[in-house]
Amino acid sequence: MRSLRTVFLLLVGFMASGWFAHAQGTEPASKNDGSTSVSASRGASATEEEVNELRHEVAELKAQMRRLIEASAQTQSGAPHLALVNAVANPAPDVSPAAPATVAEVEALATEVSALQDKANTAPPITAGWNGEHFFLKSSDGNFTLMPVGYLDGQYTFYNGDGAPPDTFAITRARFGVQGNYGKQLDYAFLFETASALTIRDAYMDFKPWSAFKIMAGQYKVPFSMEVGTADTSVEFYNRSIISVLYPDAGGAFRAPGIDVHGDLAHGAAEYWVGLFNGQGLLTSGTTNEPEVVGRVRFTPWKNTKSNEIKGLSFGGSFEHSRSKGLANELSFSGLMNDSTYTFFPQFKINGGVERYNGFFAWMSGPLGIRGEYAHLLQKRSDIGSLAPGGVGFNTIPGVLGNGAYVSATYLLTGEREPENAIPRVRHPVIGPNSPGESGAPGWGAWAVKARYSWLEGRANGATCDATTVPACPITPGIVPSWSDHTDQLTVGFNWYLNYWVLVKSDFNLNQLKDPSVQGILPRNYFVFLEGLQFRF
Repeated sequence: MRSLRTVFLLLVGFMASGWFAHAQGTEPASKNDGSTSVSASRGASATEEEVNELRHEVAELKAQMRRLIEASAQTQSGAPHLALVNAVANPAPDVSPAAPATVAEVEALATEVSALQDKANTAPPITAGWNGEHFFLKSSDGNFTLMPVGYLDGQYTFYNGDGAPPDTFAITRARFGVQGNYGKQLDYAFLFETASALTIRDAYMDFKPWSAFKIMAGQYKVPFSMEVGTADTSVEFYNRSIISVLYPDAGGAFRAPGIDVHGDLAHGAAEYWVGLFNGQGLLTSGTTNEPEVVGRVRFTPWKNTKSNEIKGLSFGGSFEHSRSKGLANELSFSGLMNDSTYTFFPQFKINGGVERYNGFFAWMSGPLGIRGEYAHLLQKRSDIGSLAPGGVGFNTIPGVLGNGAYVSATYLLTGEREPENAIPRVRHPVIGPNSPGESGAPGWGAWAVKARYSWLEGRANGATCDATTVPACPITPGIVPSWSDHTDQLTVGFNWYLNYWVLVKSDFNLNQLKDPSVQGILPRNYFVFLEGLQFRF
């Protein structure tokens, strides 16, 4: 009986210890685009599966014991008993055979097994760990998850060109915060910028009762541009394109307080966003009674097909309408280049309606990614004559126009798939752990080459106010000068992904100033080299 009991207890103890040891880990994030969205980073756990397996094995043990007891009762006389047979292959001569086990002793063993099973049933779930992409803390019922997140970008910039700024090193981004979920229908995020002054970067909640209808509210990116919609850590180039100055809330990192409804239709083949925002920023009240209205649609019609050539093709467009107030000293878009080399177009006082339009496309096919975008901006100058240089009275002056576009291409030389809005899953990292879902040996990381061409123009037509032709003009004529400036940029470079979390970016910009906004400056070229290091967690 003691030998039988020892074997059963060792077997059950081995199974239980293996289950408890396995329950300490979590599975890596399984979302194949590598994004850091809240819903994709909660971390799966195999605890329930292991518990069910343990229950099944315990049930089989009980059934086997019952069958052995019944067989023993049929073949033995007297009280039913269970004999242990062939427990040892080559027993020593001086070892006596095991004594038969009574029904009471076997039932006692079954009671111990049931107690172990009850202990497994009440074992707490995983509440902290690493899900393959983020660290996490989770409540015992799984309804609340909190993940610390952040990223750091350092940059050294070399300039060459008359009038360009001096070479400089800067920490351009140092952002830290938390994200997570309340249950399955409510995600949240709080992210702070610490590179210069401590400011709130993102603070929002996303309520998701259905995939086709979700509500987001707080401070977050305005859903207008594809380029801005790409996560800051997933932009292939160190800076966004030069046309980003035409996007809404460019002066506020493309973020604003507001609320929108959005959703996925036809299994993700179509997406939409419609929202209202305060374009003045987090701590500034609006200057008019009209909020910033934004709408966007995106189509991926072949997303669910098996053809790799067309399933990664997407396209769409967006619009924005708002209103500016000249007496609040609101200005037109900034003409400062994205690498701070020069300002190609001046700013003007604006008053009245603001209209934006945007169109974009993207095509992902294996290691290749091609993207393009066009943006148009009109900022009206209605009844603003007295606020414009050379203007008089309340005359309306032609508005400020901005147009621009870019097209870019990236290619992963090491064969990884180019994701749409994420970091590539590095197959052979130089340092650190493997990417989520990858198990390759250490190597040289992932390498990508990249190129982008973009152009941008600004126009502000002038006006003449002459009393002989315009009755509202004073005796002294007023003349508002015209402006029409143009610049473009060619960027080439490469990215070295040391692993899924560490990235080295090398960009070379050729900035061509075609029509300078400052008198006395001739058209010229500027050469800029940017070396950046990005770390995220």
